[in-house]
Amino acid sequence: QVQFVESGGGLVQPGGSLRLSCAASGSSFNGYTMTWYRQAPGKQREWVANIAPNDNTAYVGSVKGRFTISRDNAKNTVYLQMNSLRPEDTAVYYCNRLVNRVSWGQGTQVTVSS
Repeated sequence: QVQFVESGGGLVQPGGSLRLSCAASGSSFNGYTMTWYRQAPGKQREWVANIAPNDNTAYVGSVKGRFTISRDNAKNTVYLQMNSLRPEDTAVYYCNRLVNRVSWGQGTQVTVSS
């Protein structure tokens, strides 16, 4: 059974950076478009970024130019490099397949605050 484990979150000041990781276990994610989502307190989970098997990427407008999604198929890991962080980026971040989603992991908390 495939599981995704997110890590790398933390508390950072506005303008700071974090690098999130999403490690897959139980199966390779080769051939799948992988996606980062986030859920802020009191809000619905929202899509943040995609990376396709051919490394094509897409981002929600609010993070474009600040966040970079990447993947290492050999390590079964997807990354989200987050720069120029803003308080509105505060959320729990999750990863999953874009289609054929599996059970959600615990996510990793990102808090942007001075």
